[in-house]
Amino acid sequence: MSDHFQTAAGGRLCRADLRKEQRSFPAWTQKAGSPEQRPRPTDRPRPPLNRGSDGLQAMEIAQPRDLERYLSLAKRRHGELCRQKRIFNARNRIIGGDTDAWDAQVRDQKIKEATEKARHETFAAEMRQNDKITCILEGRERRDRKSLCKAINDFQQTFQKPETRREFDLSDPLALRKDLPARQSDDDIRNTVSGMQKFMGEDLNFYERKKFQEEQNREWSSQQQRERESARAHQRCAEDLYFKTRLQFDETAKHLQSLESATRKAVCAAVKEFNRNQATESVERKTREKKQEQEDDLAEISNLLRGDLLSENPQQAASSFGPHRVVPDRWKGMTREQLEQIRLVQKQQIQEKLRLREEEWQRDRDWDRQRVQRARSTLLVERQQKRQQWDLRRALDCANLSLAKEQRSRKKYMEEVCTNQPTEGYFTQFNTGSR
Repeated sequence: MSDHFQTAAGGRLCRADLRKEQRSFPAWTQKAGSPEQRPRPTDRPRPPLNRGSDGLQAMEIAQPRDLERYLSLAKRRHGELCRQKRIFNARNRIIGGDTDAWDAQVRDQKIKEATEKARHETFAAEMRQNDKITCILEGRERRDRKSLCKAINDFQQTFQKPETRREFDLSDPLALRKDLPARQSDDDIRNTVSGMQKFMGEDLNFYERKKFQEEQNREWSSQQQRERESARAHQRCAEDLYFKTRLQFDETAKHLQSLESATRKAVCAAVKEFNRNQATESVERKTREKKQEQEDDLAEISNLLRGDLLSENPQQAASSFGPHRVVPDRWKGMTREQLEQIRLVQKQQIQEKLRLREEEWQRDRDWDRQRVQRARSTLLVERQQKRQQWDLRRALDCANLSLAKEQRSRKKYMEEVCTNQPTEGYFTQFNTGSR
């Protein structure tokens, strides 16, 4: 490359020729995705230009080593910019990451997307198949509906003609030609109740029927007269028979009444005799019951006077539930021995209670003495702890005071020595390189 840049005049190039040759460098300095050109710093003054005695600017000649140094510097600068782009771009940075795991995740994602795409394609194929089947079924349904409508129309035209309808006579155009008289005879089937074409006494054979009815009424009248005379004769015979039968019934009732009165008198006499016997037996029974009741009362009084109840026998009040139970309605009170036993037990209980009270008072006194001693020892310990805390606090204050003096002296020394304070430019110089 040094032979390429040498000339016949001595192997030197000017800056214009250098820039012209630099534009003809390989495309690695201008490839796509290269970092943007960073602005040049402006915090340093531009170096002075070399001018001659006549005020003209001197032309600097580039040596081959200057060109090599410039190329290596540009290469390092480009590498640094690419490195910064890789490191500072969080989207493309792979330093410190598990690339194998990321590749595995990418493969899994692609497999998942492929599976999802296959599933969607299968679903789309099924949908297309279902659409075809639906179209076929819809066409079949339309054909079936069309054939059904045609069959219905044929059936209506064949079996449901207008003249077969029930109300066709109301809208028949030939109704006047087909119409008949209102009534052809008295037995015409058209003479219904709702038609109002035939009324009572307005039939066609009215006069013949009227003559027949007069003859029939005359015959019925003569027959009723004969039946009335016969009924009157039968009624007179029945009345005579009823009168004779009534006389026989009266005689029979009179005889039965006489027999009933005789029987009633005999029954009254028998009942009176029976009541008299019953009264006599009742008086005798009451007398016997009264005598027996008096004897029972006397025997009970004698038993009470001679028994154990009034004699105050203690065994009489003994209960069957146990020796410590008594019958309340037979118990006459405790004996003298039982009362003395109870008083003795009460005295023993009083003495035991006094002893327990004395022991409890002594125990409380011991507990009070122990409590006072414990409180006194606790007070002494607390005073000792407070004294130790006071000494510790005093030592700590002295140490803090000495540290404060030392810090003030150090601060004063730093203020005297460190006169250069950090500015904003000092903090902006960090994180500008990849190293």
